[in-house]
Amino acid sequence: MGFEQLLGATNISASGLSAERLRMEVIANNIANAFATRTPDGGPFRRQDVVFSTVLKDRIRGGANSQKFGGVQAVDIVDDPSDFLQVYHPGHPDANAEGYVAMPNVKMATEMVNLMTASRAYEANVRVLQFFRQMSEQALTLGRS
Repeated sequence: MGFEQLLGATNISASGLSAERLRMEVIANNIANAFATRTPDGGPFRRQDVVFSTVLKDRIRGGANSQKFGGVQAVDIVDDPSDFLQVYHPGHPDANAEGYVAMPNVKMATEMVNLMTASRAYEANVRVLQFFRQMSEQALTLGRS
């Protein structure tokens, strides 16, 4: 068994930690801009989401090509194309002629659920790494005996 195979689970968990950390940062940015009606690009803030992709590694064994999982990676941060919320607020500086303000398409309930799922996925990856460390320590203890 090669060193790469031995640490395969840790590499997968580490990639998951990195991807979920980025996801939590994007969610925090969405929450922070939930009431931003003006951005440098003009108009209200548009909610963002992270796109994940699996990492596959080629493995050649006996001339046959096969795929091996290598974790996950964040491939893009995309804007949510849903419509902006229209709120009646005639005194707002960004209100249109009818008194409606285009508010960001950020929904706090959705962001909180996404944050909880990202947090749980992050915790699961940390637990995998902790379990791998415990198993390695036990293997070393057995090897010394």
